[in-house]
Amino acid sequence: MLGLDISSSSVKLVELSRNAAGQYVLERCAIEQLESGWIADGTIVNFDEVAEAIRRVVKKSGAKTKNVAMALPPSAVITKKIVLPGGLTDMELELQVEAEANQYIPFPLDEVSLDFCVIGPTANSTGDVDVLIAASRREKVQDMQGLAEAAGLTPVIVDVESYASRTAASRLFESLPDRGAGAIVALFEVGALTTSLQVIRDEEVLYERDQAFGGAQLTQLIVGQYGFSLEEAESKKRSGDLPDDYESSVLRPFLETMVQEVSRALQFFFTSTPHNKVDYVMLAGGASALSGLTEAVTQQTTFACKLLNPFEGMEMGSNVRLKKMKREESSYLTSCGLAMRRFL
Repeated sequence: MLGLDISSSSVKLVELSRNAAGQYVLERCAIEQLESGWIADGTIVNFDEVAEAIRRVVKKSGAKTKNVAMALPPSAVITKKIVLPGGLTDMELELQVEAEANQYIPFPLDEVSLDFCVIGPTANSTGDVDVLIAASRREKVQDMQGLAEAAGLTPVIVDVESYASRTAASRLFESLPDRGAGAIVALFEVGALTTSLQVIRDEEVLYERDQAFGGAQLTQLIVGQYGFSLEEAESKKRSGDLPDDYESSVLRPFLETMVQEVSRALQFFFTSTPHNKVDYVMLAGGASALSGLTEAVTQQTTFACKLLNPFEGMEMGSNVRLKKMKREESSYLTSCGLAMRRFL
């Protein structure tokens, strides 16, 4: 199964397998850029162009697999943890979930796609179980399915972006001391338009927040400074083909703003929860790989900061172009988590 992450700025594809020892193997990965405005606020505006970009990214990767896992942004999904009696049959569970869902979902149930999973026994209530329900407007799910089918793929799973990125990140937390047990990790994903924060401890999300800040702002600064078109600026940003004063005039001020945004998001976490520190700050997403960012975050916040590579510890397949992959690896967190769904 392919993991396909469709964001406002690009389509990212990952295909994984496992070797005889059970270790993940990265078989393929590829990115295809989308033009600004093709996807706006999680809504697909230019359907045919996005479907064509998906076809291109599949062709570029060389993947022959048709089954695909995709994801919706958290803003398009309502999730709720509920408590139900243990020992119910699947049919009884389904009926109970539908009855409960009516309270939390502000749309008629025949207009939504609804799913649930049993998380495990409820901590303070013997005999009960925690159940996670997730619901989205049916047209949002159908848009995703339609995109995959228009690109010649078979949609098998529609996940939630933040859940997929946690799936990929939780594998990496195991390399922390004590396999990450008890550690509070602030996971920042820096997208083109939005930076999302999830604070996680032992697979539980303590706090979530999205900020309207991302790598597209660096592109805009380049446009403003040098008069390039938006497409030129984006291309030069990726290739590094920029004037000599770029680092001092554009990049450094952008990094300072980004560090402030990270620091501010952490302050919101501290003021709205009982916590006053995190053990690690972890960064992912295209703009997170900018030189000097992790050091600047550590200096500003005093917390250890690390750039996440979702492929860390994986074997590399023969189709992976290592140099290109190394440049883009932090962008693949969500698509890697989606590809991992094949084995979970």
